[in-house]
Amino acid sequence: MNITPRKLNVFTLFKLPSAFFCGVRTQYIDAEKCIVRVTHRWINQNPFKSMFWAVQGMAAEFSTGALMMAKIKESGKQVSMLVTSNSATFSKKATGKITFTCNDGSLIDEALQKTIETGEGQTVRMKSVGINEEGVEVSAFVFEWSVKVR
Repeated sequence: MNITPRKLNVFTLFKLPSAFFCGVRTQYIDAEKCIVRVTHRWINQNPFKSMFWAVQGMAAEFSTGALMMAKIKESGKQVSMLVTSNSATFSKKATGKITFTCNDGSLIDEALQKTIETGEGQTVRMKSVGINEEGVEVSAFVFEWSVKVR
């Protein structure tokens, strides 16, 4: 069974309802890239009439986490995953449709291979960049994921 945008969106409804109700939706996923979109609306805005930073974080984290989930599923092994740290920069007010893209799928392969071979935990730093409808970067997030065979 492949992981598809539709299946990921159903997953958010049942497992991450706050992300779902704030409008976080997966648009595309393959072995190297995941694209997640969120639209600025009343429910996810801050007092300054832009998207709340935590909503941007949910979308950015999901773009990295969905890649991680897909790669773990593909490995056929029982592997746990956990965000161990994150950082973010904000460069412009987030209004309209914001698209978060993570292109770090290849980084996961090496970490999974090492943890499966050695049984030791591994970490991967993955970046997700948020772009508005004009193509301007509004925020960038880096998440450090830890993976370990159960």
